[in-house]
Amino acid sequence: MLNLLQPLLNRLPVVSPGSRSLRRHLLSWLLLPQLVLWLAAAAVTYNVAVRYADRANDHGLYLSSRALARQVKPIDSGLLVDFPRAAKDIIEADPDDRVYYMVSSPPGEFILGNHKLPPPPEAADTLRPDRPTFYDGQVDTSDGSSVQVRVAAILLDYGEPSLQQRMLVQVAKSRVSREALARNILIDTVLPLSVLVLAMSALVWAGVRTGLAPLARLREAVSGRGPNDLAPIELHSAPEEVRDLAAAVNTLLAAVHASVVEQRRFISDAAHQLRTPLAGLKSQSELALKEATEPALRARLERVRESAARSAHLVTQLLTLARAEPESLATLGRSRFDLRRLVQDLTAEMVPRALGEGIDLGMDGGDTPDGASDQDTDDDTPLCPLTMEGNALLIREAIVNLIDNAIRYAGRGTEITVRVRPDPDLQDMALVEVDDTGPGLPVALHTQVFDRFFRGTNEGRGCGLGLAIVKEIVERHRGRVQVASLHPRGLRVQIRLPQSVRAFT
Repeated sequence: MLNLLQPLLNRLPVVSPGSRSLRRHLLSWLLLPQLVLWLAAAAVTYNVAVRYADRANDHGLYLSSRALARQVKPIDSGLLVDFPRAAKDIIEADPDDRVYYMVSSPPGEFILGNHKLPPPPEAADTLRPDRPTFYDGQVDTSDGSSVQVRVAAILLDYGEPSLQQRMLVQVAKSRVSREALARNILIDTVLPLSVLVLAMSALVWAGVRTGLAPLARLREAVSGRGPNDLAPIELHSAPEEVRDLAAAVNTLLAAVHASVVEQRRFISDAAHQLRTPLAGLKSQSELALKEATEPALRARLERVRESAARSAHLVTQLLTLARAEPESLATLGRSRFDLRRLVQDLTAEMVPRALGEGIDLGMDGGDTPDGASDQDTDDDTPLCPLTMEGNALLIREAIVNLIDNAIRYAGRGTEITVRVRPDPDLQDMALVEVDDTGPGLPVALHTQVFDRFFRGTNEGRGCGLGLAIVKEIVERHRGRVQVASLHPRGLRVQIRLPQSVRAFT
């Protein structure tokens, strides 16, 4: 059997698990051999069915040849043929499975029959008397066609012992009934075998699926995480191989987490250490500016003061960005607060700075109690509360960076409008918009502007972290931030925040 199956097994595709899915690889090597074995079993079953059909057919032919021989009776030195018409009609009754017969006396003297049958493969004189011989042959019919038949031949002795003669009795039958019997045996055997193979294939598929389920859970546990989620993977009920893989991944995550924590701690410590000398440098440069009278010296001191202010701003931004990271954010907690009151207070605090830059900063109060919308709302204007759940300190930092970014890049003589209202398109979402009438930003840079240290223009005194911090904080609150151009000129930065945040991500 192995020798028969070896050529088929050699033709099976050799597939490396790395070139396709592991599930397909396992199913290929588990199901394809079943198919090969099913085909081999069908071939063996058909051969067995043919052999048994031949055995049953041969037995019937042997009985028929014996019955025919009894119709030929030796008398004296001759033969008496007692073959009534009724018996002949019975033998020749089935047109689809005809029976051919012939009685002859070797070497070929025809005595009785309805057709000339092919001789046995052995010579007549070598046949053993009273021992039937079975063989396949071909009979030519009167219409010019040929019929494949199974022939039973038996050699009988008759006559006086001193003058003994031999008689060859041949009975042939077409192979229709034999093939039908073999086919029925094959069908009756292959159908249950096919059902069994299908059931085994279903069990194999279910077993492979169940066995690979821990890998699917591991994939979901890894792919469903955020880019900053470095918590260990939990797969306690997984097989040993998957647990080893999860343990290796957890070891890698722990190493990455330790490296990230160390890096953030270094940034935070460095920023804290730099704030004091930078503040002192800024103060000393301002004092030196007041005392200096020479124009060239004052110009140099002014550049020193601007550099110190920009460095101090960068340090502050780095500290804010460090607080917006997941580990720091989780320790700060969350609370419910009035987003509209928070934005109103921030806008009022930054009005003096905007006036110093020659910018008109105001707030559109949105929905007031009487339904009006007031421009340049002051602190005494009553506003409808717009409560949300989150970290008020970080949301404050995000709004401060939005307004600060607009002040830095809008330019003198422009207007900045801050707006807070419920999102008209999404339920349970709050919308904060900061519009300016400055030069705007090319559409191609609307996405890149949220990258860290990216600046859309060389104008202004920013460090390229403002909108990156806004994006980080908003996304940690499961919100969205986007930039849109205003017509005829200007830029709008819009953030959407859920009014209820279950957990920080």
